[in-house]
Formats: sequence, structure tokens, C-alpha cells
Amino acid sequence: MPLTDVKAHTFAEAPDDWTEAALRELEANQFNGRVGQQLVSETHLVRVWMIHLESGERLPFHRHVLDYFWTALLPGKARSRYGDGSVRLYEYERGETLHLSYSGGSSMVHDLTNIGDTPIAFVTVEFIDSPNRPLELDAATTGRLKSGD
Repeated sequence: MPLTDVKAHTFAEAPDDWTEAALRELEANQFNGRVGQQLVSETHLVRVWMIHLESGERLPFHRHVLDYFWTALLPGKARSRYGDGSVRLYEYERGETLHLSYSGGSSMVHDLTNIGDTPIAFVTVEFIDSPNRPLELDAATTGRLKSGD
């Protein structure tokens, strides 16, 4: 996954990326375990999620605690803002896959915005048998947001 840019901004240094609304959403979603838009399958072994974002759409802030991988189904460009204040821009290729692991007590919070002109799509598979317990899924914490929400 080529990083087209890595901005190691703090919250105060990146006003365009960290609006008051974004900071409120980040705080409200600290334990949002919905790492995709649609949970398409769940067993005692895995959770399988789908993400499809049109240009300008975004997946709200969410926390990864389980070992997982994602695969890009479509090529495209995206921006993620992370809970540590950093902002990263990515360019994905179709079929690109990344595996991530979290040791006990570790996690990562971020959002995902489609900054390209074409849709982006991913499948994400979380492994239930990970060092951390799965987060509860709140049915009210779903959906797509337009960039800037």
C-alpha cells in the first residue's frame, strides 16, 4: 500500500483534518467495534465485514482490537485520521491485502475517507481468537458519513 503522504500532525497542527466535530466523533467512538459498514458473517472464529465508500464518503471512527486482515476489492485513494492525531493518505491497488495484529491491551482507532474520484471497497476479516476480547457491537453505530461530518 503506497503511502502517498504521511502527515505526522498533532491535533493542534492539523486544523483542516481535526475539526471540533471530528474530535467529538473520535471521543464518542473510542469503543466502537464496527470496523466495517456491514457485518456479513460472524462465527466463533471470525467476523467478516464489507466496506464500500463512494467518493467523499467515510467510515466513522472505530477501534481495532482483534487481529485482522483487509483486502482492497477496488483501487482508489483514502485518508485515515488516527486516535494519536496522525493523518495518513493511502493509494490502494485491487487485491492488495494487509494483515495486522494487536498484542494484549493494544489497539488502534481511526476513520477512513474516500478521497478519490471512484468508489473504494474492502473486505475485512477479524479473528475472534486474538489476544484481546472482541468489542461489543452497537447496532446504532453504523452507516456512512459524508466527508466533513
